[in-house]
Order: sequence, then C-alpha cells, then structure tokens
Amino acid sequence: MEETKHNRDSLVIKTSIVLPPDTNNLGTMFGGKLMAYIDDVAAISAMRHSRTNSVTASMDSVDFLHPIYEGNSVCLEGFVTYTGRTSMEVMVRVIAEDLLTGERNICAISFLTFVAIDGNGKPTPVPKLVPQTDMQKNLFETGKHRAEIRKKRRKDTELIASTFGADLPW
Repeated sequence: MEETKHNRDSLVIKTSIVLPPDTNNLGTMFGGKLMAYIDDVAAISAMRHSRTNSVTASMDSVDFLHPIYEGNSVCLEGFVTYTGRTSMEVMVRVIAEDLLTGERNICAISFLTFVAIDGNGKPTPVPKLVPQTDMQKNLFETGKHRAEIRKKRRKDTELIASTFGADLPW
C-alpha cells in the first residue's frame, strides 16, 4: 500500500521577535531576512513530509502585504499543500503581531516547491498527500495548476538564461 500523509503531519510554526539587526533604515524587517525564514520553515515542512533530504526547487513570488516592524513578533506557519511524484508544494503564511497592542496582520503568503532527494542525490518519491479540511482540499485541488505555471516559468527562465550564457561580462 502506498504511503499517505495529512497536511498537519508537515506543519511547522516558527515565531521570532524582530530586533534592530533584522530591520532596514525604516525600522521594518528586511525582505531578504523574511525570505530566508520562509525557506527555512518550508524546508523543514518538506522534510517532515518526505522524511528525506529535500531541496528548494522554486519559490513563487513573495508579495509583502504589510510591513513587519521592529519589536513585532513574526510567526510563520508552513505545511505541504500538494505533492507530485518527487516534489512537494509548501505554503507559508507570515503573520506579524504588535506585542503591545495585539494587532495582527498577514504580511505574506508564499508557495515553494521542494524535491525529495535520496542518498545518491537523485529525486525520490514522496508520500501522497490526503487533505482533510475544505481549505486543505482547495489548496490541493489548485496545486496542480500552480505546478503547471511553475514548469512553464522555469522553461521561460531557462530560455532567457541560454540567450545570456555564462560568459563573464568583463
């Protein structure tokens, strides 16, 4: 029988306080720092699902919906939303909280794709995902479409890269 897992099996939650070294000159969290947090949470989620090493294959665009200020807490929640044969889509939701007022805002939502890797560095099959809630079912059902968009985007990027080549510009 083929192994199956639920979305909750891959749930990862990371909460941090935003300190001065995490912020830019406007007192808001560096986008790159947040993206590193997103990738970290998503990687753990993918490895929890696959129980094997996993590598980031793509990160969909990250739209910063609300600033995250110094002194806020930032909470990232990630879980696997869709699986292919060897790949996993992970959604990460980012919420900032003003710890003094309790105000909370969704600051970003991102989808990342990971590929499970075996001991020889080759892609390896992952357990099938069995969504349970309506939200999980919706994310799963729309996951195939997002995967197709990513494949097309990757081909477009490969074409652009081939026209530039890897020659040094100097």
